[in-house]
Amino acid sequence: MRPIQLPEPPSPTRGVPEIFQDGAYSVIRRAIVIGNSSPSSENQSIGLVRALGLYDKHVLYRVTRPRGGINEWLHWLPVSLHKKLDYLMCLVQKYSRILLTSRGKKLLPVPSENGSSAGLASILEADLKQIVTLARETYEKEGPLLVVASGRDTVSIASSIKCLASENVFVVQIQHPRSQLNRFDLVITPQHDFYPLSAEAQEQIPRFLHRWITPREPPGRNVVLTLGSLHQIDASALRSAAIAWHDEFAPLPKPLLVVNIGWPTSHCRYGVDLGKMLMCSLLSVLTSCGSVRISFSSRTPEKISKFIVKELGNNPKVYIWDGEGPNPHMAHLAWADAFVVTADSVSLISEVCSTGKPVYVTGAERCKWKLMDFHKSLRERGVVRPFTGSEDISVSWSYPPLNDTAEAARRVHEALSERGWSLRA
Repeated sequence: MRPIQLPEPPSPTRGVPEIFQDGAYSVIRRAIVIGNSSPSSENQSIGLVRALGLYDKHVLYRVTRPRGGINEWLHWLPVSLHKKLDYLMCLVQKYSRILLTSRGKKLLPVPSENGSSAGLASILEADLKQIVTLARETYEKEGPLLVVASGRDTVSIASSIKCLASENVFVVQIQHPRSQLNRFDLVITPQHDFYPLSAEAQEQIPRFLHRWITPREPPGRNVVLTLGSLHQIDASALRSAAIAWHDEFAPLPKPLLVVNIGWPTSHCRYGVDLGKMLMCSLLSVLTSCGSVRISFSSRTPEKISKFIVKELGNNPKVYIWDGEGPNPHMAHLAWADAFVVTADSVSLISEVCSTGKPVYVTGAERCKWKLMDFHKSLRERGVVRPFTGSEDISVSWSYPPLNDTAEAARRVHEALSERGWSLRA
């Protein structure tokens, strides 16, 4: 007897199996991070990807400017033009050397790509065509692609991906892209980036310059405002760090005060005078500390670091990390009872304020423009206090920890839901 062949049930979506009709093609399972070789910028993107549960399912691309020599003077150029100019300069240098060599002149060897004059050879390029092709050709099998970019140099490629593959990608730009925020599905940026639009800021600049400042318009519906920077610090990361560094930090006398010293910036200028003020304040609070650990940034001016080491390096309560060996930053976040930080770094301050532990800031009075507004917001929320030297470090205080990364991840989920997409780790 021949088997009875039943007609297949009608499918509302032609060519799509019934099991996929409820939106299987709309589940994001992978991400691409586009960075600019800046650790702080890339840390924000990876932090968001981590919070979304895609840390082990992301690929990192980079848009990197040529560096070394005259390239340091051309940082203001758009990165695409900068690369073309660097390529032309390399060609001129190459043919000049050939010409001089043919005339019998001896030349010094060209520095390698690891030297100070490294150019295009050291760039890990984010290929726009490759990413767009990946998003389109793998859509039906892998679903949509989440693209997370951070930093000025990534704006062009991220917005181009959105333009060329809008049906296959969801693009998140971290940090204010300066103009045309509607080029992205979502923009995540600190609220102090909009300080130039405030009445206070408008009074600080001549009226004829108002049209030239950025941003030029208030945040729209696709803008997520944070207080600080995104990062990778969460309870799981701190727990892992506490375990990994237990043998070194558990025996330290309590309370443990961690001091992080950064570097002067255009919006927060200081020199050895701040180092002297910080040193005096630290000497004043030493009696209430069990131990103190001090870390410098790789860009901390040598005059400041040498002064601190000279004055406090021999104190039995004080340990100064010399930059050798594993970086203890995560251990400091996990084990510290309180922090003292210089006012220059939004990223570092955001990380220490995510712990809920006492944070004292030194040098905030020297900040201006957007950075001044950032510190004002922190003080109004009771997250930080000025470091004066009169503090009793053994007396603890707390606040609701900054949770910008988790909040940003929640807003990404909401935006995806509005589009009819979801995110599954």
